[in-house]
Amino acid sequence: MNHASFKQFWHIDPAVAFLNHGSFGACPIPVLDYQQSLRQKLEQQPLQFLAREIEDRLDEARSRLAQFLSASPANLVFVPNATTGINAVLRSLQFQPGDAILTTNLEYNACRNALDFVAERSGIEIIVADIPYMVSEPKAIVNTIFQAVTPNTKLVLLDHVVSQTGCVMPIWPITQLLNEQGIDTLIDGAHAPGMLPLNLSSLGATYYTGNCHKWMCSPKGAAFLYVKPDRQDQIHPTTISHGRNDPRLSRSRFHLEFDWTGTWDPSAYLSVPKAIEFMGDLLPDGWPGLMQHNHKQVLAARQQLATILDVPMPCPDSMVGSMVTLPLPTARLGNASHNELNLRLWNNFKIEVPIMPCPNVSDYLVRISSQIYNQPEDFDRLAQALSDLLQ
Repeated sequence: MNHASFKQFWHIDPAVAFLNHGSFGACPIPVLDYQQSLRQKLEQQPLQFLAREIEDRLDEARSRLAQFLSASPANLVFVPNATTGINAVLRSLQFQPGDAILTTNLEYNACRNALDFVAERSGIEIIVADIPYMVSEPKAIVNTIFQAVTPNTKLVLLDHVVSQTGCVMPIWPITQLLNEQGIDTLIDGAHAPGMLPLNLSSLGATYYTGNCHKWMCSPKGAAFLYVKPDRQDQIHPTTISHGRNDPRLSRSRFHLEFDWTGTWDPSAYLSVPKAIEFMGDLLPDGWPGLMQHNHKQVLAARQQLATILDVPMPCPDSMVGSMVTLPLPTARLGNASHNELNLRLWNNFKIEVPIMPCPNVSDYLVRISSQIYNQPEDFDRLAQALSDLLQ
C-alpha cells in the first residue's frame, strides 16, 4: 500500500497538516468501529457485559497488551491515562518528612502538580535536576540525574520521552544505577508505547505508566500502569471501590482494585488489542517497521526545518523517537506569544503543530510528530509557513 493512502484509515481532516499526533493521538476508523461494536454489546445486556464477562474481557486485553510490552499480565493494570497512573503511585506511597523525590525541570506539568500535591501533604523535599535543552549524548543526562541524588532520595520521577522537547531519556542505565542504590523509579512513559520498543520486564523501573491512545492509536481513555510484584500491595487506584475488600483469592488484590473503580465504559481498554493488531498490520515489518518509518520521517523533517530556521539540532538522532522539537528564532517573530503563533499557523495555513516555551530555552520550540498518515508535503507546508512567519 502506498503511504499516501494510509490517511484513509483516519478521520483527520485531509485539508489539515496534522503534525501534532503526540498531544492526544488519533485512533484509526477500524479501531473506532470495533470500539463501537463493544459499546453496542454492553448496552444490549449491561449485566452480562459488566457483571459476568468484564474480568475475562479485561484479562484477555491485558494479556495482549502485556505481550506487546514484554511484561507479565500479573504486573499490569489498565488506567484511563498516564496522569492517572502517576497519581495512583504518588498518592499510594507513604513518605516521611525529610524524604526526597527527584525529578527534572522538564517533567510534564500535570505530573509535577501531582508531585507538588503529595509534597505539600507529606512534607517531603522535591529535588529538581536541571536538564539542558541541548544534549550531546545520553551519558550527560545520566550524570546530571546522579549528581542530584541525595541520601534521602526515595523515588525518582522521570519522563521516558520528554513532552516539551521530544528527547528520549536514557531510562535503562538510570534505572540500573538507581536500583543498585535501592532507589525506586516512577517512569512517565506517556509517549513511549508505540513510539519505542519496550521491554518492561527488563527495563528495571519500579513503576511505569504509559498511554495507549497516543502512539499505539487506541481509543482515548486507555493507558496502563506497570508495578513490580513486590510493590503491588502498596499501590491503589485513585478511586477506591469494591475490589478493596473482595474476598476472592483467585485474583490478585492489584487486579481486583484497579479492574473495578466504579461503573464505566471499558470499551477503550478492550479495544487496545484491536489497535495493536491494526497498526501492526499496516507495514510488512509490523510494529518495528512502523516505528522505524515514523523515526526516519521525523528525522528528515527535523533536518529540513533546521536548515530553513538555521538552528542546531538539540540532541543526536539516537535520542529521537517519532517526535522532535527545534528552537524558533524568536527575535525574528516580533512580540508574538507562542499561543498567537499557534493560531497563525492554524488560521493562515491549516497546520496543527504546537509551539511552546521550554525551561532553559530563550526561544519558543516547535514540536513536530510523525505518524504513518503524515506525508512529506505536510512537513513542506510547515517549512513554508515558518519561512513566511520569519520574514
